[in-house]
Amino acid sequence: MPRNHLLVVDDEVSILATLKKVLSLEGYSVDVAGGVAVALEKMDRCSYDLALLDVALPDGNGVELLEKWRALGHTLPVLMMSGHASVDIAVRATKLGATDFLEKPLNTDRLLLLIKNTLRLVRAEAEAHALRCQTGVSSDLIGDSKVMLALRDQITRCARAQATVIVRGERGTGKELVARAIHAQSKRADGPLEKLNCAAVPNELIESELFGHEAGAFTGATKQRRGKFERASGGTLFLDEVGDMPLSMQAKLLRVLQERELERVGGDDTIRIDVRVVAATNRNLEEACESGEFRPDLYDRLNVLPLDIPPLRARRDDIPILSRHFLDVARGINERPAMTFSDGAVRALTEYNFPGNVRELRNLVERLVILTPGDTIDEHAVARCLGLGHAKTASGVYRPGTPFRLLVEDCERSILDEAIRHHGGQMASTARALGLERSHLYKKCKALGLRESKTNIGEDSAN
Repeated sequence: MPRNHLLVVDDEVSILATLKKVLSLEGYSVDVAGGVAVALEKMDRCSYDLALLDVALPDGNGVELLEKWRALGHTLPVLMMSGHASVDIAVRATKLGATDFLEKPLNTDRLLLLIKNTLRLVRAEAEAHALRCQTGVSSDLIGDSKVMLALRDQITRCARAQATVIVRGERGTGKELVARAIHAQSKRADGPLEKLNCAAVPNELIESELFGHEAGAFTGATKQRRGKFERASGGTLFLDEVGDMPLSMQAKLLRVLQERELERVGGDDTIRIDVRVVAATNRNLEEACESGEFRPDLYDRLNVLPLDIPPLRARRDDIPILSRHFLDVARGINERPAMTFSDGAVRALTEYNFPGNVRELRNLVERLVILTPGDTIDEHAVARCLGLGHAKTASGVYRPGTPFRLLVEDCERSILDEAIRHHGGQMASTARALGLERSHLYKKCKALGLRESKTNIGEDSAN
């Protein structure tokens, strides 16, 4: 079995030397970095299985470095280290996907056990993912509702083609999972899958991230660097949140998609590329084109194979099976014994609108697993975790910590959904009953993500 490759980032030379010696004796291949700049350079050149990352670094912050890694698409497990970290820092690191937080001075036995268990879990997840790819189904896209069956069929059809795909859906619906499923079922599955979050990369760096740069192209560019397009050669490039790409960069991306060639920043050589692009957005790009925030010609180039992911409220029948799936996952991660949902808990989950969609459901279930003392999660525990307990108002929509705008949107969405269902899907009748212009009702439904529900309940005969 090949040795696991680890990266240790710390500003203390003695700790780097000690950890490298200890980990090397355990059979690991170890690289070290004394700061943010060196760590970014090493991560750019090498592929690591796990990173040990200190919070306080001489040229930056370890949590900010982790955030940069995630924005660049690096998904390796990270163990944070600190001698004086606050709770806020630990929470922020955890939200960014840090596996654990270790206090200094480090306990060597605990560190070695944690590294071993983390790598074992990563291998198990990779094996499970490979098995899912063989069957053509991702367990993260589970559900037997009509909309999910249709989505999986669309994924398979898109995967067979070579054309550009744009995945559209609300936050938390699983756009990246869909992109991964398309890649895994495509003829490019043996090639790389590269990811770039267009909203997370600073405007001045996004061109370099996509196209690479030559040494000396700008301050800090000490070495030649390949961009995401080159790294994805023979595979797939996933452009997440493409609707947030700066206009100046949109023109350059359009040219690359049209010509299938690029030049690195600061370079003159033309590089041919063989990459399939899957883009994703939670924005309405048609409206963005009308407002001048997105180039219509780039939208046309990306919108060859549009794929819409339904919000969770449009497939409530899937919530019970998703909840039980996330329950099993959360139990394993948090080492909890067997747990179940009561019938009331399942009803409460199914009735909730989940503005954060599947991601919110997954996080809620993990919170329930951690906070529930017994082996049964009931409806009262669900209400408490949703903030619907004693803080609930007469209308039952107030959730402490949720911004007013989202509360209002959630309330409007519930009212319109119920009204449309009450009138049998007849939009004209619904608009009259609510005292609205039908065009205004359509726009409001579209803005609130209720477009999919109309296909489930029927449309006006006139349409």
